[in-house]
Amino acid sequence: MQKNILINDVLIFDGEHDNVRTGNILIEENKIKVISEQPIPVEKDQETEVVDGLGNFMMPGLIDAHWHAYMSSNTMMDLLTADDAYTQLKAGREAGNTLLRGFTTIRDAGGPVFGLKRAIDEGIIRGPHIYPSGPIISQTGGHGDFRAVYDVPRPFDCCGWTHTEEIGAAIIADGVDAVITAARNNLRMGASQIKLMTGGGVASLYDRLEDSQFFEEEIRAAVKVAEDAGTYVMVHVYAPRAIARAVNAGVRSIEHGHLIDEPTMALIAERDVWLSMQPFTYDDNHFPTKEQQEKHALVVQGTDNTYKLAKKYNVHLAWGTDLLFNPVGTVNQNQGIVRLQQWFTNYEILKMITHDNAELLSLSGPRNPYPGDLGVIKEGALADVVIVKGNVLEDISLLGEPEENIVFIMKDGVVYKNLL
Repeated sequence: MQKNILINDVLIFDGEHDNVRTGNILIEENKIKVISEQPIPVEKDQETEVVDGLGNFMMPGLIDAHWHAYMSSNTMMDLLTADDAYTQLKAGREAGNTLLRGFTTIRDAGGPVFGLKRAIDEGIIRGPHIYPSGPIISQTGGHGDFRAVYDVPRPFDCCGWTHTEEIGAAIIADGVDAVITAARNNLRMGASQIKLMTGGGVASLYDRLEDSQFFEEEIRAAVKVAEDAGTYVMVHVYAPRAIARAVNAGVRSIEHGHLIDEPTMALIAERDVWLSMQPFTYDDNHFPTKEQQEKHALVVQGTDNTYKLAKKYNVHLAWGTDLLFNPVGTVNQNQGIVRLQQWFTNYEILKMITHDNAELLSLSGPRNPYPGDLGVIKEGALADVVIVKGNVLEDISLLGEPEENIVFIMKDGVVYKNLL
């Protein structure tokens, strides 16, 4: 049984409101038991650790709504050629680093993380809560097709698996029946939501950014599978035509959308669909070919317009990083938060990376692996909190240097960092 933890004298941002209050918080097991501006008495019959918050800023644990716990930890060459045990060990190490950057929860946007999640949940290794998607589902020649050019395409599940399918990174599914099988199998393995590639991508070899991928009936098939399981579909997509197709098929979360136009943003708002965005810069990822770098530049150029349209139409906005195949770049995860100040107030940013991201993750319904209130500090919520030196509502850049400024990290009522 975990001992109770009483944290005194903290400036509390609850994730929802634009004000803060000084108070004390009692943690019992993995939940917030009491929040009070008055001293909280310690029960004599209970073992309680008392932490002096020293007036520092407490907020909900950070949430990255588009993280790749496995693919951010490994290069593309690792993915295609390295032993699976080696790549998983790298992912395990990075999971611990992710938690120490203040991220107590991530939504994994595709990859082999079921084992990683279990090891974290069982306390074998340290890491954030993981909402897994399982293998990304792609059409032949789509953004998730990692096969070499000389690999012969084959009907779904007829002739053996490719390496990326064997390790659970991606699965190629052409046609309604194949998409249904792939989606159902991901749910069988423990996915909290389904991830499809419905448009072209930057890192992929065989498509263009403006490509539409999967027919509407294929996307709709995945949506039906997800809905029958009480959850939803998230899709990788950039261009208006492909976004509209996914929305019309019933998708609930558009990932990226950097090339969107105004009518399509209006459609997203009308259908109450989420837009999970990333404020990419040119230096976020470096790709081996000129064509890939040019595609990346187009995405970066579209970021400003997409955020402005999203604000104009009051679209549900989530935030994530989508750092891929560049392990040395994962240390920049928090910088994606700081960049948001170009479009949003500090309060809007803090609410987005806590409360709002948690609202998106809750669409997984009965498939939610961590039922309870995330992204907020209130009585009864899950005890995921961080304490920062300085007032983050006044200076969002404090989150950009987590090693120095985040002095306390708690996930599920367990303390993983305490420099107070």
